[in-house]
Amino acid sequence: MRKEARYTKRMNFMIERLFTKHPASVDETYGEHLIAASSFSLAMFIASLACLVHAVLPFMFVRTGSAAIETLYDRMVANRRQFEEGRLAKRTA
Repeated sequence: MRKEARYTKRMNFMIERLFTKHPASVDETYGEHLIAASSFSLAMFIASLACLVHAVLPFMFVRTGSAAIETLYDRMVANRRQFEEGRLAKRTA
């Protein structure tokens, strides 16, 4: 195999690994991770807008920011729990 071909193959592997290592570590494909992370991002963006309005008008969106954080935290913990339970089930099977 020529040097250029080996280099290209290695680079493709490294790039693929960059995009798949973390999603695989949480038992997701790249696409699943993209959707999940994007939904978290959108929720945080909306909550940040509510917090900005609350900073100027303190009587508005009094619990919106903290409620969003609680909801996102619960989603993350629930996902982590399901992942760990699935990992444990695979080990014992």
